[in-house]
Amino acid sequence: MTRKDVLDLHVGDMVLIKGLLVTGRDKLHKYLFNERPPKELIPFSLDGTILYHCGPIIEKTPKGFQFIAGGPTTSMRVEMYEPQIIAEYGIGGVMGKGGMGRETLGALRKYGCVYLHTIGGAAVYLAGRVKRVAGVWKLEEFGMTEAMWILEVNDFPAIVTMDAYGKSLHDEIEMKSRAVLEELLKLHQF
Repeated sequence: MTRKDVLDLHVGDMVLIKGLLVTGRDKLHKYLFNERPPKELIPFSLDGTILYHCGPIIEKTPKGFQFIAGGPTTSMRVEMYEPQIIAEYGIGGVMGKGGMGRETLGALRKYGCVYLHTIGGAAVYLAGRVKRVAGVWKLEEFGMTEAMWILEVNDFPAIVTMDAYGKSLHDEIEMKSRAVLEELLKLHQF
């Protein structure tokens, strides 16, 4: 994603992603946060890429790797790492489910990045949007679900729920829900 792509996106926009994205779960985030490997030591560029919070199921075949299933995992688990990773590696987008916290929202705004929410419970459907596995990093060290997989995707669905302007659909929904709850509680006071 270019900076212009990111700045053109706003909370509520639905997107179909085409191109490369990378997966990353807890071990990978912890590694990038603690070890801070220089960009030159990572075998591909993370600049502008989408970091997908996903622990996929991938099968090794004689022809390479086959992506079997890969739905989003809860993003909040890596909240403590994400702002630094966005800053140091030039991530253009973060994708998962459930949104992220204030620190990440600040990093999205400061560094021009977005958070994309994709479909939970649809791991096989989303796997159908993966055209090919383009590579893998840290497979031996972290294992299949925790390695960083480079995926070429087509029409991979997501919605922008946190944008580079500091807006959060998660916050908006929470505020509206809280207001509705307060009204309901007033109606049922004795």
